[in-house]
Amino acid sequence: AIDALLASHGVKTSAQASVLHAASMACPSLPTCGLGLAESERALPGLINRIEKLAAEIGVANEEIIIRSTGCPNGCARPYMAEIGFVGKAPGKYQLWLGGDVTGARLNQVYKEVIKEAELEAELRPLLTRWKAERTTGERFGDFATRVLIPEAIAARATTTPAPAAAN
Repeated sequence: AIDALLASHGVKTSAQASVLHAASMACPSLPTCGLGLAESERALPGLINRIEKLAAEIGVANEEIIIRSTGCPNGCARPYMAEIGFVGKAPGKYQLWLGGDVTGARLNQVYKEVIKEAELEAELRPLLTRWKAERTTGERFGDFATRVLIPEAIAARATTTPAPAAAN
């Protein structure tokens, strides 16, 4: 009877959030937190909507990915343990962290120092596309990122980072 009453008023009692929305978390950040450098709580629902649309286009809709966002490096929403973590650097700019696991036992790593919010799809499309094409059976995004994407990023940084100058 309670479910029927709630339903008659448009209140969902099951399937209240999509898979990605249910697996996401954000800190309050702006305007609540004085440490906030970028939006988090107010921005994450829109970012998740965009990621859901992208995932559907790629063919990985309804795949759970743990996504966390914070407005500063303090990490109040635990972005450093997420499969995809956004850490605010400045208004509309975030570090992209990849590779946490579903149990929260593995920390992720910086994949890209700065991505612009407006370029979210351009940054994530190739990563999600590769995950769909190259993952092992049942492999979660964070596990794939740790196995494939992070080692490639580390190797790429090593080849483009100049050697330190010799000390005299």
